[in-house]
Amino acid sequence: MSKTVEYIFDLAAPNGYLAWYPLKDIVARTGSELSVTPVFLGGMHKLTGNAPPMMRDADVKGKVPYAALEFRRFLDRHGMDRFSMHPDLPFNSILLQRVLVAAEDEAQRQALVEALLPAVWERNIDCSDAEAVGRELAEAGFDAENLLARTQDDAVKQKLADNTTDAVERGAFGIPTFFVDDEMWFGKERLEQLESYLGGGKP
Repeated sequence: MSKTVEYIFDLAAPNGYLAWYPLKDIVARTGSELSVTPVFLGGMHKLTGNAPPMMRDADVKGKVPYAALEFRRFLDRHGMDRFSMHPDLPFNSILLQRVLVAAEDEAQRQALVEALLPAVWERNIDCSDAEAVGRELAEAGFDAENLLARTQDDAVKQKLADNTTDAVERGAFGIPTFFVDDEMWFGKERLEQLESYLGGGKP
């Protein structure tokens, strides 16, 4: 029986971009399924006391430069030459995350991720600008007006809040986080461990 990888995800996390493409390859290689659970990273940080690494580790000598080195190595290893660090990082992603929640089903949600990741992390759009987000959605073939309207729906807002709280209660504290069979993995560096587990290895 195939396993399902639940990806706890926020478009505001650069490591979320980095993990997405190798994760899809792993899911395909192992015959697994993928589901995306949109959360609000800002809310997750507030609930857990976490913070973006460049802020959290700013006073630790050598740690931020080393993290940048590892980040670049990952990009080079996976051929992600279109990535561009967003100049507004850290930015508020609540509009984008509500768009993901507003998807009509899992297939559309993943298609939205595919469309919005390059918009955010290659073209660096203004993620709080509904018009800019709407243009990206429309150009990708989505009903932008409907999706943006749904982001104001109380049920969509509550679902995003509930997703965030639930993920934290299960142990999540940042992005990317993956759950399989109630086992949790955090970080793009754990993708090999995740693949081993999906192939029948140990957590």
